[in-house]
Amino acid sequence: MKTSFLSNIDGKNASLKKSIIALCINEGDYSLADLSKELNTSIPTITKLVGELIDEGFLVDMGKQGTSGGRRPSIYGLNPSAGYFVGTEVKRSSISIAITNFKGQIIDYHENVLFTLENSESSFRNLCRHITGLLEKIDISLDDVLAFGFNLSGRVNNETGYCFTYFIGEDRPIASFLEDELKRPVFVENDSRAMTYGEYICGVANNEEDMLFINVSWGLGMGMISDGKLSYGKSGFSGEIGHFPLLDNDQICHCGKTGCLETGASGSAIYRIFMEKLREGRASTLAEEFSKGEEITLDDILNAANEEDVLAIEVVEEIGSVLGRAIAGLINLFNPELVVIGGFVSKVKEYLLLPVRSAIQKHSLNMVNKDTTIKMSKLGEKAGPIGACMLSRSKLLGLI
Repeated sequence: MKTSFLSNIDGKNASLKKSIIALCINEGDYSLADLSKELNTSIPTITKLVGELIDEGFLVDMGKQGTSGGRRPSIYGLNPSAGYFVGTEVKRSSISIAITNFKGQIIDYHENVLFTLENSESSFRNLCRHITGLLEKIDISLDDVLAFGFNLSGRVNNETGYCFTYFIGEDRPIASFLEDELKRPVFVENDSRAMTYGEYICGVANNEEDMLFINVSWGLGMGMISDGKLSYGKSGFSGEIGHFPLLDNDQICHCGKTGCLETGASGSAIYRIFMEKLREGRASTLAEEFSKGEEITLDDILNAANEEDVLAIEVVEEIGSVLGRAIAGLINLFNPELVVIGGFVSKVKEYLLLPVRSAIQKHSLNMVNKDTTIKMSKLGEKAGPIGACMLSRSKLLGLI
């Protein structure tokens, strides 16, 4: 790629170029006349900037647009070959990786690759080797990667690059360490927020400007789009819905407090409650494995629910009702157009969605909830890695 506006991201022309690219990302291909109208800028100026973006490798001439009569205009769109973005969702025992081109199309995807995450430099170096090894296998050079995105659970400050779950006690941000290893720009993000952005750009969202994404995985998290923008809060830690003190119970959360919503509405809550009921002698298709001392995982329980195991469905519905009551409160507070239920637990689909909807209907204000649509995630497990790709593209281009 030739010299680009990325080296002068705050210049006047750079700002217009960013706006052109943002329009192409959000709306698709454009003619010069349409870009001029959208940006309230003269056609000669737009023609010059589009020409520079083509020279820099960001846009391509898509050819003439068919019309009913008159001269057919050329249309311009994103150049898929401008470069790649690599998004990695990092969990304690696995990683999932998505690779997208500049247009946002998925080039490659690998889910739940075995990897043990530890709070050490050597562990993160090993993580980088995993990723670069994958790129070599599919013949993508590091020079062609425009940016890397990493999702981590817990408190992540995307502006400073610090993660307060891993790399604790180090003198520099984890983003800086990863950049030194990979020699490319790196952006770190909270997992729920990345999933939110992935679903907003590539998933179930359909032009909604106000959206909540509920990440129901082992824990419970949330991301929020407000007026078309990701919400971060003062320190970048917004969305910790799992630690909302909503429940009147004695269950100690991993944060050390009691009453956290996560203790009654999450994958870990499903696992704990289901295992308690098995110990009480309740019938289940997993009872035999339990009696033999075999390990039962959360995935086993969710699969049992999808295979119509009565106990598994009962437990999923129980946590769905608790979750729905909390979402009702969020709807009353934020009045969103769309609420998306995602995360690992969302694989049970209607078994979770129905009690959530029922509780929302019961506990939210009718005048408020009538404007809100509740949907399941479209991207599923891919939401995080794809979101990391989309976020790294937007951040690199200065769009957010």
